[in-house]
Amino acid sequence: MGLFSKCWNSTCRILPVFDFSIIIPVFAICSVFMETKFFTSFQTNFADELILLFLIFGLSLVVFSKEKNESDKLDELRFYSLVKSIIVNTFLLLFSILFSYGGGFLAVMVCNLFSFFLFYLFFFHLASRKRN
Repeated sequence: MGLFSKCWNSTCRILPVFDFSIIIPVFAICSVFMETKFFTSFQTNFADELILLFLIFGLSLVVFSKEKNESDKLDELRFYSLVKSIIVNTFLLLFSILFSYGGGFLAVMVCNLFSFFLFYLFFFHLASRKRN
């Protein structure tokens, strides 16, 4: 057995495991767990949703913040970075639609919520470093 297969089970943990849970009542327009319910309220762990909200909010703040010295050249770099990130994210989305199914597809869709921001930041900082 290789190192990867040894460390994949629960006896060898590379990262610490956090038990982060916030159990609160929530309202759902559509809920599909054991049965499908519409316009219902129930208790659930809200930690996953809270983490995603903070991640999207934080990335939005970083993406939409201004540089110290804004110029027309930076506006042009922002536009080209936006176009590149849309293209790359669209191709990633099309690839995942064609080649991932079930739970893997759901995981890709969750990652797609914030991958656009990450691609934009990557292309913008890459272009701004080339400029300097």
